[in-house]
Amino acid sequence: MNADIRYSIVIPVYNEEAVIDQTYQRLKQVMDSTREPYELIFVNDGSCDHTTALIKGFRNKDDAVKLISFSRNFGHQIAITAGMDYALGAAVVVIDADLQDPPELILDMIAKWKEGYYVVYAKRTKRKGETFFKKQTARLFYRILKASTDIEIPTDTGDFRLLDRRVCEEMKRLPEKNRYVRGLVSWVGFRQTAVEYERDERLAGETKYPLKKMIKLSLDGLTSFSFKPLKMANYAGVGLIFFGFIYLAVMLFLKITTAYVISGWNLVIAMQLVLTGILLTMMGIIGEYIGRIYDEARDRPLYIVSECYGMMRKERNVKKVVYDVKKSS
Repeated sequence: MNADIRYSIVIPVYNEEAVIDQTYQRLKQVMDSTREPYELIFVNDGSCDHTTALIKGFRNKDDAVKLISFSRNFGHQIAITAGMDYALGAAVVVIDADLQDPPELILDMIAKWKEGYYVVYAKRTKRKGETFFKKQTARLFYRILKASTDIEIPTDTGDFRLLDRRVCEEMKRLPEKNRYVRGLVSWVGFRQTAVEYERDERLAGETKYPLKKMIKLSLDGLTSFSFKPLKMANYAGVGLIFFGFIYLAVMLFLKITTAYVISGWNLVIAMQLVLTGILLTMMGIIGEYIGRIYDEARDRPLYIVSECYGMMRKERNVKKVVYDVKKSS
């Protein structure tokens, strides 16, 4: 850890040119008010607009600004991971660049950290500017995840949080490829607490978490911290056996006591459709787990850094440190 840096603010960015200037200004104002040394680490996750150029402009006039640029888009959770890998502060704060999470809340997080908490996460009491569908599906996901896992993952929280240096170091030891950072933070443990806030609507630009990415994040969360989906095959099998005996008993009762004629084709087709649907569903769930095992077996790096500004380029989980020829002074 660099003794000169008290706080590291990690900001993953992807095509945020419409809002990045205001994000920088508000973060700078908040962190200057602490009167303690800090760094602003922008992690450029393969942006194809002017985001990178704008951040370089900040760096030219502010030594606290640092930039990590990926060779391509690796995803939001990987960008957060890279920021934590490079962070030098005694406390590391993760915040998105869209200003839905208020930078001013960082001061409350710091106060809790100084009270002795190792993790301070922001808990949403209200989500402004989001559709009814997104609010309800998010609420449902958090409840399902909580019911499916053996660890306590706080509901209605995102990645906006403060981590103590010790927690950050433990996070570096976790090699998962399909990462669900907020779940990993809960798994690591240590003393944790929440600060509540109302989440604002996005200031400008478009959301970087459309439905497809939300589904991917949800699957990462469930498959990383729960084996219960795999057990669904057993539950479904027992349920089918029970349903089959009940159905057979009803059919026999009707055959004996009435003139009801059992249609064999209808019975076979109905049971075949139900059974096939369950089998295909379970094969899909098993396939998700096998795919993640395959990702781990390939052992590819989590990300590739194309350039750094204001810091040394590092290789994750490798002690060797090399300098990037494009690094600015």
